[in-house]
Amino acid sequence: MRKRNLALFIVLGFLFTIAAWGREDRLTNTGATPAAMGKVLTSNDRNGNTEIEVQVRHVAAPQSLTPAKTTYVVWVQPRGKDAEMLGALRINDELEGSLKASTPYKDFEVFITAEDSLKPEIPASMVILKGTVERH
Repeated sequence: MRKRNLALFIVLGFLFTIAAWGREDRLTNTGATPAAMGKVLTSNDRNGNTEIEVQVRHVAAPQSLTPAKTTYVVWVQPRGKDAEMLGALRINDELEGSLKASTPYKDFEVFITAEDSLKPEIPASMVILKGTVERH
């Protein structure tokens, strides 16, 4: 019985520790794809970087937008700096997608744009979802 209680205590402690490190921020829909919803999950890695997981649902295929686009791209933009591309967001047949990446920044804007190419140099003007992450 004592071993079981100790194991339960350790597991619960671990889960509470993970919950304290992790954070979830909702993304705001800009109206370009009205049904789109998204969130950003962030945590600190052992090197002090911010791990990011962007999750989206109900996002229209980029080819169905007007004008049609090739892909969605996730960007981070720290205050006072240019936007940096995290990567392309692939949308599956259920109109869901996700992207995992990391950044050295703690406070930044995150946004998703509809793009004509997989590796644009700067963000396009068609922003689908956007939000703010503040990890102090």
